[in-house]
Formats: sequence, C-alpha cells, structure tokens
Amino acid sequence: MATMKFTACFFASLLFALSAFADTAASHFKNAESGGLELKSAGKISFGPDGMLLVSDPRSSSVVAIDTEESGPVVKLSSRIENIEGKLAEAAGAESVLIIDMAVNPLSGTSWFAVTRRPGNAPAIMTVAGSGKISVVDLSQKPYVRMNLPTSENAQLRNVTDLAWGGDSVIVAGQSSEEFANKIYQIPAPLEHGVNARFASAETYHVAHKRWETKAPIQSFIPWEEDGDFYVVGAFACTPIAKFPISDIESGSKIKGTSVVELGSGNRPRDMFTYKKGGEEWLVTNTQRFKPNLFGPSKYWAARVKLEYLDADEPTETNENAARRNVNAANGPDARGMEVVEELFGAVLVSQLDNAEVVVLRETDPENAEAPHSLELVTLP
Repeated sequence: MATMKFTACFFASLLFALSAFADTAASHFKNAESGGLELKSAGKISFGPDGMLLVSDPRSSSVVAIDTEESGPVVKLSSRIENIEGKLAEAAGAESVLIIDMAVNPLSGTSWFAVTRRPGNAPAIMTVAGSGKISVVDLSQKPYVRMNLPTSENAQLRNVTDLAWGGDSVIVAGQSSEEFANKIYQIPAPLEHGVNARFASAETYHVAHKRWETKAPIQSFIPWEEDGDFYVVGAFACTPIAKFPISDIESGSKIKGTSVVELGSGNRPRDMFTYKKGGEEWLVTNTQRFKPNLFGPSKYWAARVKLEYLDADEPTETNENAARRNVNAANGPDARGMEVVEELFGAVLVSQLDNAEVVVLRETDPENAEAPHSLELVTLP
C-alpha cells in the first residue's frame, strides 16, 4: 500500500520529545505571551508536539495553543476512577461540572479536561494524573498564542467541532452561518496571535442520504498524508468518512471530499484515531447512536475499519459506491475489514495515550443519562 500513515508518525514524534534534547511547545510559537490568558469558553481540546495543548474557544472564534510545560516520564492511569464528574467538581470548588472534552498528554499520561463549572458556566481546564490526583490548571502564567478563526464576509463561526496538530500546523474543523457551513482551517507554524488561518468550505457526499451536502460539519478527524499529499480524514453524522485535500488550501476556496466508508445512518461521531495491532492498521471512530442500537448494550459504540479504505480513489469505490458497514451486524468482523470494538461500548470520550492504549470516559448506566461517568485505561484488541 502506497499510503504513508501520518498519524502513526505523529505519536512517534511526540514520544521523541521525552529525550533530553526535546523542544518545548513554546518553540513552535512566535511572540508568545506568558500571562493573562482567559477563556470565554472551553470547547474541543487536543495535544500537539512537546506538551502543546490546543484549546478551542468558540465564543471568541479562536483557538489557543498553550505550553503546558508538562513532560515525562509517562505515568499511566493506575486504576478506574468512579464518578469522575463529582471528583472534578470537588477539586474545582463547584456544585457540578459538565465535561466538554478530554485529551491525554502522551508525554506524561495525564488526562486533560475542558469543563464548564456550575453554577455560572465558567470554563476551566483540569487534569487527572496517572496517580489519580485531580487539579485545576492555572493558565494565567502559561506561554500561549491565540489564533482567530475567520469566516467569509457577513458570516459568523458557530462552533468548533474538532482540532488537531498535523503537517506542522494546527488543523481545525468548524461550522459557520454560511450556506457552505462546513469549514476546515489550517494554521501553519510558527503559531502566532491574530488571523493567520487559511480556510476552505467543504462539500461532502453523504452516502446514507445519497446527496452532496455543505452544511453538516466534520464531527471528528485525523490529519493524513497520502502519496505526498496532505488530507483531513473526517467523520460526519449519519456517518460517512471522507478525505479532503488541504495541501495548499486558499482562504475562501471550496473543496470536495471523497467519501470512502459509510458506517451507517443514525450515528454522530465523537473521536477518531488510528492504531496498529496484530499486523493490521485500523482507523477507529467512536460514535453516539441517536436511533435504537441493534448491535450492542449502549448508544455509545465504536467501529474500526482497515486503513486501506483510505486509499480508495476510483468512482467505483468512493462516494455513492463507498464501502458500507452492515448496520445489522451484532459485532465482530464482516468480510470487508469493518468491526465493532466491543471494548469501547459505553465510551463517551476516547483519547489515545500510545497506539493501542486509550483513556476512556465511560457511561456507567445506559438507562440513566444523568448517571456519573467513570475514567479508565483500556487496551484495544
């Protein structure tokens, strides 16, 4: 297979930073500030190189890159933590917290959380160390840069749906108020304050709907490099997986995706990552089902598909002819390399620590949406 797997290289490069000669996250910044960081909101979060935390701030139409100043050694989560919301709220001095997103620092094993404290709806960034220690992060003295996300004239950014580091840049998926609402941003390093993002509007063929769509945003994605070209591989509600070329996007341009897999209608993707196991390379998407689940005990479930699907380019195997998962399958592989991942039933959020090890925020009672969640380390099959 000719494809070069960017995401596998991504984690290798992050772990290299454990060496004594590793850079700091601030080395990727230009004219960073080291005080006074305040968030209007805390949305999707993700880790870049050298302990860089990427935090979306949708209310200010921006993304903040923060030097966490956190490095190794890696300390993995030692035991399952029950009622994680309650423990986060206690540490934050709040009546309760709403968990927005979670990301694991692969240099330390620490789980980072974007939360909203209640009452008051004040945003906060919190951590859970491998030892189980919970802390509120003081952002006020951390080196950072804030990057604004532009839109077309007379339009507004409504939401940031995912973000990641890839191709020596920050990649952001979002939704604007325009007709072509599905937005992809690319912010090249060195990262600096202000408007430095290139952005494009993306059109996607939704296999289950049998039509091209422009409004539905990418819900989760991975950066991807194939034969020297750079892509975003994203998953959408109902649930096509498509790749978008962004090697040299120009602001205001329109790009068409190539849908290569259809996981089945009635699902909303939440996280996406790749890993290797037993000689196979897999793309994993965990989702929330908003129709009755025919094949498992929870509305939260995950599928993995062989990475070779991302190589599809011919009309006979893409868009209206994209490979489709058997939505009536209970679990296990079908004949085409698509499997339900039983270890991720109930996984509300999933963040990759290292290849086949992930930290999972898991529901504890599928019949009670208000029940607290647990936090645990899971090894994938």
